[in-house]
Formats: sequence, C-alpha cells, structure tokens
Amino acid sequence: MQNRNDHNRNVQLEYHNMLTRRQLFGRTALGVGTAALAGLLHDDMVLAEAHSPNSLSLGPHYPPKANRVIYLFMSGGPSQHDMWDYKPKLQEMSGQQLPDHVRDGQRITGMTANQKNGLPLAPSKYKFTKYENHDRGVWVSSLLPNTARVVKELCVVHTTFTEAINHDPAITYIQTGSQVPGRPSLGAWLSYGLGSANENLPRYVVMHARSNFAEQSLFNRLWGTGFMPSDHQGVLLRSEGDPVLYLNSPPGVTRGDRRAQLDALAALNHLQHDQFNDPEVLARIRQHEMAYRMQASVPELMDLSTESEQTFALYGDDARVPGTFAACCLNARRLAERGVRNIQIFHRGWDAHNNLPAEHESQCKDIDQACAALITDLKQRGMLEDTLVVWGGEFGRTVYCQGNLTAANYGRDHHPRCFTIWMAGGGVKAGITYGQTDDYGYNIVDAHGETLRPQPTKDVWTPGTMHIHDLNATILHLLGIDHKRLTYRYQGRDFRLTDVHGHVMHDLIA
Repeated sequence: MQNRNDHNRNVQLEYHNMLTRRQLFGRTALGVGTAALAGLLHDDMVLAEAHSPNSLSLGPHYPPKANRVIYLFMSGGPSQHDMWDYKPKLQEMSGQQLPDHVRDGQRITGMTANQKNGLPLAPSKYKFTKYENHDRGVWVSSLLPNTARVVKELCVVHTTFTEAINHDPAITYIQTGSQVPGRPSLGAWLSYGLGSANENLPRYVVMHARSNFAEQSLFNRLWGTGFMPSDHQGVLLRSEGDPVLYLNSPPGVTRGDRRAQLDALAALNHLQHDQFNDPEVLARIRQHEMAYRMQASVPELMDLSTESEQTFALYGDDARVPGTFAACCLNARRLAERGVRNIQIFHRGWDAHNNLPAEHESQCKDIDQACAALITDLKQRGMLEDTLVVWGGEFGRTVYCQGNLTAANYGRDHHPRCFTIWMAGGGVKAGITYGQTDDYGYNIVDAHGETLRPQPTKDVWTPGTMHIHDLNATILHLLGIDHKRLTYRYQGRDFRLTDVHGHVMHDLIA
C-alpha cells in the first residue's frame, strides 16, 4: 500500500513539474466553468486539427506569383569567377597581389591570411560567352554549356552578400536567417505559412545529391523546425533502401494492422495532450498520419519507369541512377507536379580550397545538364511560370589564389562580400543580370564603379545589392507571403525568417 501511495505521489509530482508556467497561471485563472466548456469542445477541435493538413498554415497574404519553390543549394561555395562573373581585366593582372585598397582591411579566413605568397590574383582559366538579351546580357563560362542554353530564363544576381565567412554559420544563416543554430529553416517557414497542396505528401521535401567531393557534413537543422512544431521539418528522401526511414511496415503487418495501431496510438497521444497541452503531441499525431498516407504515395512517386525516353534524354543518363543530381532534379519536378510546395536539393563538394579546376569541372558536369533540363521540363509542362527555381551556395570564392597559382591544383578561399546566385520562373524577370562587382570581382560597385559597403539593416537598402535576408524576403514575397508578417511567437518574442532585416527585391520581379 505504501509503495502504491509513493507511486501516485511521484506521478502527481511529475505531472505538475511538466506544467508550463503559462499553463499553471492559465488553469488557475480560468476556473472550473471554462474547463468544463473546454472539455465539451476539446475532442472535436483536437481531432480536426490533427487530421487537417493545413491546420497550422496561415495562408498567403496576397495573390502569389509562385505556388512552389525548388531550391538547388550548392553547399561549399561555388566559384562565381569561374562560372558567372566575367572579369577580363584580370588576365593582364594574373599573379599580381590583390591591392590593399581593394581589400580595405576586410576580414579573410586564416587559410589564406598568412600565405607566404600573399594574395595573388587568379583569373579564370575558362572561356566566357555573352548571351545577349534585352538587358546588358548574361556571361556564362564554358563550364556550363547546357545552362547557357536556358540563360534567357534566368535572373542572375552577382551582388548577393553575407557576413558569415565560414561554412557552418554561413549555411545556417542563409537557410534559417541566423548564424546561430536553433531557428526554423526556410522550408519550415513555408510549411507553417502555406501548408500543403497534397495531404498525401510532405509539405517540405529534401534530397541529397551524390557528389565526388562530398567531404562536408550537412546537419538536419538546415531543414529543421527549430522552435516550431516538428511536423514542419523537411522530410529527407533517400536514394538507397526505403526512400524514407521507417516508412514501410515490418513483415507481417498489414495496412489494416497499421491503421489500428495508429488509432490506438492517437488515442494515447490525445490523453497526453489533454493532460499537458503540449502542442508537440499534436505534431506527433500529424506526423504519424502523414507517414501512413506516404506509405501509398511515396512508392509511386519514386517509380521513374513511367517517365518517357524523351525525358531521360533531356535530363541525361544520370537521371536513371538514384541519388544523382539529375535524378533528384527529375524527382523535384515530379514532386512539384504532385503539389509539394517546397523542394530542396543539396549538392555538396563546392569547397575548392585546392584542386579547383578538377573539382569544379566535375561538379559542373554533375549539375549542368540537370539544371537546364529542369528549367526546360517545367516550361514545357507550363509549370515554370508558377514554380520558382533558386540556385546558389552560402557564399562565393576569392579572386585571389589559395596555394600556388602556377600549379594545376590551385584553389580559392571563401568570399562572402559578393557572389552569384540565379533564379528562374515564379514571377522573376528572365534573361537579366542584376548588380555589378569591381574589376577584381571583390567588392560590389554602383553604376559609376564606386565601391559600395552595403549592410543588412532594416531601414536602409543599397540599390544593386542583395543580402541573403533580401533573398529570403523575396522568395517569401513571390510565394504570396509578407516576410514582416510571417511570425512565430516563442519565449515571448515574435520571430521571423528575416529577423529584423530584409527587403523585397522588386527590381527582380516581373
């Protein structure tokens, strides 16, 4: 008897310890009458919320130009000098030291700060071709012959910038709006803001493409939810084994058995929610229900046998190999067709501190045809106009060399001051370039060639520049969301993806 009394006291103590401060005051203040009313309404409300795919979505603030986004993230920092930002004057300055007035005391990483050979300028070894449009034209290097064929669809921004100079904080920054881990990702914000257009598939899907130089790690916080309910996190589709871990039922468990298990588990979770009012319990129920529906929808999604030979010719033979960048791009189109609003492909291996020519040639071979195919495929199907495609990394690479310029395996260091990203479809202007860098490709300059020192302030925006907060604000805007109004209250503060910064780049919007 004593043991039972001790057990009951321990259960009660644990129950009261798990009550939040807000719950405690709320229950004390509301009284028995409100609790009785809540008891009458609670079950129906919780059940409706748990089974509604859009239960936590807010909806767009205004009519969107894009209904979905496909984000092609080049993790490691691709070299804008060798792909997009053509600087012919560098050829005559090859091997000379970067002038002090150009650097102007700006921070550089420890990997090149104390190089014995200083900071020798390294022009690109690749040929550039200018593709004329109604704008001043777009320069593309010989590394991207297929992408060059769809350049009339691209909006190429040369003046993206960030404050982060090392990979982990830089990737975390562009993906979550903060260099410090713990904030929701862009995809989580979109899930929270827009919900789902297909209740049988996740709102946010992530894929990791294979790379020959995948030495960098990717952390699940990059597609995580931070302090939001966990059902807004990205679902990682794998290229080997089950597309989603633990999606398939064990041998001998039928779909009816699984349904009965989930119903029993949901009943237990509802009891727990009734006791502790923890919103994460409802998120858990929604995730279980999504997994159940995905057991039927995902196998069909990943079956590429229904694709035509013309499609595989467009994407290339690599599209037949699971896990390649081409296969991921083809799956991205299939996901977009099926109503998934946010699709992100991570392609690692762009951190070319040495052996840049060999590594970038391999990397560009991985992505070039597939990027062009994705744009072409979406346009042929009438989807490009309402699908926003974004390509880019966390920062760019330096104009000066890391290592010995005369060696075949020279590299480039990190460069956050200005780098190139491109967007296509989804309401952005096509066939244009935006922003200018100096003759060294080191600083952003205005139309008169004067060096700019842009800052990510909430009150001042420097024309011709695009901070990563501006990029995220523009992505949200194209999807119908006001980045200043999309907030989530946590620990007494209203958080948003762009923090207190960000400007919509109206100059880029058609």
